[in-house]
Amino acid sequence: MKILANDGISQTGIDALTADGFEVITTNVAQEQLVNYINSNAIVGLLVRSATTARKELIDQCPNLKLIGRGGVGMDNIDVDYAKSKGLHVINTPAASSASVAELVFAHLYGGVRFLYDANRSMPLEGETNFKGLKKAYAKGVELRGKTLGIIGFGRIGQEVARIGLGIGMNVIAADKFIDKASIKVSLFSGAAVTEEIQTQDMDSLLEQADFISLHVPSQKDYVIDKAAFSKMKKGAAIINAARGGVLDEVALVDALDSGQLSFAGLDTFENEPKPEIKLLMHDKISLTPHIGAATLEAQDRIGEELASQIASLLK
Repeated sequence: MKILANDGISQTGIDALTADGFEVITTNVAQEQLVNYINSNAIVGLLVRSATTARKELIDQCPNLKLIGRGGVGMDNIDVDYAKSKGLHVINTPAASSASVAELVFAHLYGGVRFLYDANRSMPLEGETNFKGLKKAYAKGVELRGKTLGIIGFGRIGQEVARIGLGIGMNVIAADKFIDKASIKVSLFSGAAVTEEIQTQDMDSLLEQADFISLHVPSQKDYVIDKAAFSKMKKGAAIINAARGGVLDEVALVDALDSGQLSFAGLDTFENEPKPEIKLLMHDKISLTPHIGAATLEAQDRIGEELASQIASLLK
């Protein structure tokens, strides 16, 4: 049986699938050619990340397709319910990338409080001629330790973010519509561990208390953070979106940054991927990454292994 990993898959995933008797194809097929490729090559499983979509039209035109897999968490690029109604298996890897996304959140946070996102732009241009000026410009950094981190969406990734926050001495609070509380275990390299129970609260309370906010919610119809939400945040707070594009109002974000309501933002996801708005790309208070939350070697290995395990279980 042939599996098309159209957006790629780790070698560990390929090896695991091959060992189970599957043929893995990693050719990147253009979206408009995908239906023809799947049918002409007798593909039974389509694996995607965020670039390829699997909509109703593709599902209807590929009768031999038995499984669609998402290497990651969010499945808004797949018509999940429709696929299932047609008898297809739809799988994802909700646990595999949590640690990688959480670490990226803190890369943005640490870079933000020490102005690294801007210093890395300025140093190549002015480092030789204006070193003292830049030193003064970036001399008012703050520490994360002792500050309040608000996490909106307290599932696997949100809890992983909490784990790191607790580990570096932050006060961690959380809001979630479906989770009342969670026990967060912080493990040391030595094997010792400390467990902290976090009770979730309403979002307005979180917005008022948090020095830094991290979003970990699925794609949805309305903004989770809009103009009204920004106005409720502490003056000088900061926000990170490594969840999905469209959960944060980007126009309102720019306004909040320009007015000084927010000190900085970190964006890994955007409303208009793969063509983010130029105002975001050029803004001097935004730390930017191109949707790489799960893009670590370790996470990709875990994703490949988790996909392979599920595929073998469902199709063999």
